[in-house]
Amino acid sequence: MKKWLLVCMVLTVFAVVTACSNKSDATGEKVVIQTNSDEEAKAAMEQALKDAGYEGQYILQSLGTSELGGKLLAEGKLLEADLVTMSSYFIESAQQQHNMFKELPFETNALEQYPSFYTPVLAITGSIFVNTHVLEEKGLAMPTSIKDFTKPDYQDLVSIPNVMDSSTGWLLIQAIISHYGEEEGKTVLRELIANSGPHLESSGSGPIKKVQAGEVAVGFGLRHQAVAAKEAGAPIVNIDPVEGNFSLTESIAVVDKDEKTKELAMEMAEVIMKNAREDLLVDYPVALYEGESVSIANTPESFNSFPEALTVELLEQHQQFFQQSR
Repeated sequence: MKKWLLVCMVLTVFAVVTACSNKSDATGEKVVIQTNSDEEAKAAMEQALKDAGYEGQYILQSLGTSELGGKLLAEGKLLEADLVTMSSYFIESAQQQHNMFKELPFETNALEQYPSFYTPVLAITGSIFVNTHVLEEKGLAMPTSIKDFTKPDYQDLVSIPNVMDSSTGWLLIQAIISHYGEEEGKTVLRELIANSGPHLESSGSGPIKKVQAGEVAVGFGLRHQAVAAKEAGAPIVNIDPVEGNFSLTESIAVVDKDEKTKELAMEMAEVIMKNAREDLLVDYPVALYEGESVSIANTPESFNSFPEALTVELLEQHQQFFQQSR
């Protein structure tokens, strides 16, 4: 009987200790990081945290852009995350609505000026590209602009991303509106969508895949993907359009909570910003900070910025512009 009571006491103590341990994790002793980044970016960030000795001190949760964006806008400071990496325009809008992010106290030495509550971790840039074999086969002239894709000769030979599904598509819309204005831009976009026919893609990577496979002659998408395809031996030529190269960033921000993880989250944010960039530049070759450099092939001729701040509200306006042009 005494042995049985002893066993019961040991099991009870074990259960209490386990419960307390689980409760400790659940209440935020580990930093919760929520991100919309893809696998390459997550790997770079985790490697930086591991090298800095933070392994086991955080929980990384991967969510889609729409899902995480919806949580930011709906939950504000009640968000489970202590640290987020996310499309910058969502961070901007969430801050406007909830004032939910803490100012970053560390020096970033960014090439561009950013709000004090976030700093970029990576950037993507848009451009046009062609399959030279298909271009020659179809007897098409080498394009120099997005507007060239609206010519009748390009009917069903164009692939572009749909801004309703892909942030890469927003780079296309920004270029069109910035260069042509909304009135002429709507005509350009309407003719461009018509020429795309069945090649209006829900994924930002869709156009380069179609162009590389020879299903279409030309496309709009991510510049670094076209450069990589050419370097791998594909008959792809990247062209910086006269409308300019526009970019989107994904940034890191610390949720302004009173919990003890806030200080640790801030340390991790600085580590990711400073130590993950070398690996991130391999897959996202856009220089963002002083001292960074990329190859000439990965340097656009004309970096452009949209004249208005990029926010979720602006994205919705441009999505409406897209729908009205169809």
